[in-house]
Amino acid sequence: MTDTARARKLADRIRVVVAETLERRIKDPRLGFVTITDARVTGDLREATVFYTVYGDETERSASAAALESAKGILRSEVGRQTGVRFTPTLAFVADAVPDNARHIDDLLAKARMADAEVRSTAVGKTHAAGPDPYRAPASEREDDVDVDADAEDED
Repeated sequence: MTDTARARKLADRIRVVVAETLERRIKDPRLGFVTITDARVTGDLREATVFYTVYGDETERSASAAALESAKGILRSEVGRQTGVRFTPTLAFVADAVPDNARHIDDLLAKARMADAEVRSTAVGKTHAAGPDPYRAPASEREDDVDVDADAEDED
């Protein structure tokens, strides 16, 4: 039976240890501005997936990925030393897709705003084909309908 609370605590600790070790001990020039965003550990505490983002273009991302792969042994030994678990989980580094997804959503929202503005600009000064609003009765007609209904109920 797996203890999800223990796995969550270990994942949080791995995230902190990896981030601090990258900042203090790893001096690889390929390593760019890397941010450790999340870590997840399997239920048996044998494998850990560390999510990261890199600020920069595609070449900096690929160089940072190579640097993380080469520093995997140092990072795993540091995780084992600082967590004190019986079996140190293997580390797998995965580029976090959240910034790319957020950028894509921002682009879609900008396109939607532009389309709304275009519709608004073409609608200025236009009227409905059948009058002001063919589906809504004027207020005077609604009052007459209410009076007729009230009179019909009084007769019953």
